[in-house]
Amino acid sequence: MGQELLLGIDVGTTGTKAIAFDTDGKVAATAYEEYVCTYPAPNWVEQDCKMLIRAVFSCCRAVTERLGAESGHIAGISVSAQRSCTVLADSAGQPIKMISWLDNRATEQVEEIAAALGRERYYAITGMPLAPTWVLPKLLHTREKAPDIWSKTARVLQLQEVILHALGVEDFYADEPDATFWGTWDSRSFCHSREILDAFRLSPHLFPQVLPAGTPVGSLSSEAAAQTGLREGTPLCVGIGDQNSAALGAGVVAPGDVSVSIGTGGLATVLLDRFYRDPKGQAMITHHASHGLWTFEGLQNAAAGVFRWFRNEIAALEWQQYGEAVYDRLNEMIAQTPAGANGLLMLPFFAGSAAPRWNAEARGCILGLTLRHTRSDMARACVEGINLEQKDILQSLSGCGVAFQKVRIVGGATKSAVWNQIQADMYGIPCETLAVKDAAALGAAICAGVGCGLFPDLEQAVKHMVQVERRYTPDPAVHEIYEDLYRRYTQAYEALDAGGVF
Repeated sequence: MGQELLLGIDVGTTGTKAIAFDTDGKVAATAYEEYVCTYPAPNWVEQDCKMLIRAVFSCCRAVTERLGAESGHIAGISVSAQRSCTVLADSAGQPIKMISWLDNRATEQVEEIAAALGRERYYAITGMPLAPTWVLPKLLHTREKAPDIWSKTARVLQLQEVILHALGVEDFYADEPDATFWGTWDSRSFCHSREILDAFRLSPHLFPQVLPAGTPVGSLSSEAAAQTGLREGTPLCVGIGDQNSAALGAGVVAPGDVSVSIGTGGLATVLLDRFYRDPKGQAMITHHASHGLWTFEGLQNAAAGVFRWFRNEIAALEWQQYGEAVYDRLNEMIAQTPAGANGLLMLPFFAGSAAPRWNAEARGCILGLTLRHTRSDMARACVEGINLEQKDILQSLSGCGVAFQKVRIVGGATKSAVWNQIQADMYGIPCETLAVKDAAALGAAICAGVGCGLFPDLEQAVKHMVQVERRYTPDPAVHEIYEDLYRRYTQAYEALDAGGVF
């Protein structure tokens, strides 16, 4: 009999990945499918839930085909999904509309919330800096601007609940970390804030029941088994949002552990064993996957998504010449360019600025261009700009009083040794990569392992399944260059913001 396996499904913004792991964290089979967002109006970003469900089924089918008979050894399934997606569903639980976390349509509603509660009071309750990213402003926008849709809305969901339901869970169940993204959740008390609900005439019954990550909530239906090739009756377990899942898959389970995830968006996370609020109100305080712990987070709206834009628009020649190997070519170009990109500075606010500056009107730009600059210079400036924003986030995280000794770095960007070294040089502390690059999918598998009883708790699952691959040590000379670049980065942002350019 083969070893038992765990299936982690990561439903991201630009693609879905399904990975089967053994209980030592080794990959047994993997599949990926890419898809798109739609942009109905400026600052609007939406996706089709049916498209995402089809991608999940397709990836699961590909994994089972690659495993063959071994697919019968999958002992549990869990989901990591993009966070803060607003899924409006009807009384039958069918999605009507999905508004992406990237969407910034609800800026007016943010001001309504600020006027009703005050920004400081809102942050004190929720631990979330008031922004159009969260679900609450989008609900208010829908109620005000699209009453026809609101009149049909009986449930307010996020994406994980939708995927678990499609796989066979009868009702809808949310995880504790995801609950904070509703924008109505009191993260001190682990419940909805009656003050916020009453202020905006919302019923708590709109939202699903909240359970700890790793809780078993159902089993794979016969319909989903036919679509995926997975065994009917396989346990389905509550997972967590993608960035929280990536932190878990990076082994962030002890107070003071830090991870930086760079995917389409980015996130820096430090684990806290006490309730906390950022005195500046800049960073998100969410729940950790382990009940009773919190994470201090700094969100980056557009990270590797900016580099994907660079690939498509600026490096179109390389993209055409090298196809799927284009990133290898871009890495070579970046490595040949000195730190500081020959004087270029890129501000990566292609989807506005999240932590620590929270400015939905901020925009991306490349400063310092001259006739001598090349695509190689711009490629390096692009990567450096993305990591400058992460450095800015880490600077804000330092306010919680935790001394960082190392950073676990995860996400698709860690496939690039050049990018990894830039991170270590930028932050000035060692960075560790992991044997499993797809930490969000691994985090989901860890939740499945606990839910189906293969591990007693998340800490033991992490001990077995998370392995460090390589450690990158910062170069002091390059770090000094980046310290100066960081000063110019902050000055550029502040000047553009104060000057009304954004």
